[in-house]
Amino acid sequence: MEQTRAEGPIGAARDSTRPHRVPAQPRARERAVPPGAAGVPERPPERSATPPEPHAMTGLHGPPGAGATHPPPGALSADQPTVPGGPHARGEHVHSEPRPPGVPLPRRHSVRAQVLGALREALLTGDLAPGQVYSAPALAARFGVSATPVREAMQQLAGEGAVETVPNRGFRVAEHSPRDVAELGEVQAMLEIPAVLALARTLPRESWDALRPLAELTLTAAARGDHTAFADADRAFHRGLLELTGNRQLVAVAEEVRLRGQRAVVRRPLGSPRAPLGHRASFPSELLASAAEHVELLDALAERDLVTAERVARAHLTPG
Repeated sequence: MEQTRAEGPIGAARDSTRPHRVPAQPRARERAVPPGAAGVPERPPERSATPPEPHAMTGLHGPPGAGATHPPPGALSADQPTVPGGPHARGEHVHSEPRPPGVPLPRRHSVRAQVLGALREALLTGDLAPGQVYSAPALAARFGVSATPVREAMQQLAGEGAVETVPNRGFRVAEHSPRDVAELGEVQAMLEIPAVLALARTLPRESWDALRPLAELTLTAAARGDHTAFADADRAFHRGLLELTGNRQLVAVAEEVRLRGQRAVVRRPLGSPRAPLGHRASFPSELLASAAEHVELLDALAERDLVTAERVARAHLTPG
C-alpha cells in the first residue's frame, strides 16, 4: 500500500497513515506564561478567574523584588506617568488589590505642589532673597526631592513674575522698586474698589456677613505674626469679595496682581511707607492694622455706607 507524506506546519514530513497526536495544550491561560517570569507569581491568585496581564503586574503586585529592578518594556515605573490606553482602556482585567503607595501621576503632582508651596513661602518670608540666583539642583537638595519638580515650579513662578530665568545658572528672584509697589497698589485699587462699591448698592447684609470668617482668619494670623498664613487668608478674603461679582476673569486677574504684590515687599526698612494690603507687611503692627481694615470694610458695606467703604478700601489697597 502506497503511503503519502504531508507537510506539517513547519515543513516537517509526517506519515498520513498514522494517527496525528495533538500536542497537549495548557490547561489554563496562566500556564502559557512560564512560572517565575518577572512580575508573575508561581501560582495565580485563586480569587481571580482571569489572571492579570503580566505587564500590568510587573513591579507593582508581584513578589517583593520581582521585576522591580529591571522591568520589561511597557511596565510602569516609579517615574513614569499613567497615560490613556492602559489595561482599563483595552478592557483587560486588572487585579482589584489596593493601589500601592506612590502611584506615579498623583505622587509627581503632589511633590510639585508641595515644592511650589514651599517656594512661595520662601519668597514671602525672604528666605529666597531678591536679586539672588538659585539653581534647581541646589533647591532640590534643600527640599530633598529631584530637580524636575523644582524646575517645573520655578518655571511657573517665572510666569507669575516672581523669578526670572537665568540661562545655564537657574532662576533669579525678582526685585521690586518702590515704584513697582506703588503701581501694583494702584492696579489693585482700580480693579477692586469700583467692583465692591457697585456690589454695595445691591447686595444684602447677609452677603457681607458671610465673609466675616475670612476676615477673622486674617486677624488670627496677624495676632500670631504669621506672615504666610496672613497672606493666604488675605488672598482668600479679597477673592471672596470679587467672587460676589460673578466675573471669573476679574477674579483671576486680581488674584495674579495680588500675588505679585505680596512678593513685592519683603523686609522693608523701618520707617519706609506702609505696604498696601496684599503686600507682605514687615511688622506685626501693620499686619494687625491691615486685618482690622477687613472688618471695618465689611461693616461699611453691610450698612451701605459707600463713602466710608471707599475711604477704607482706598487706604487698604494703596500705599501711603
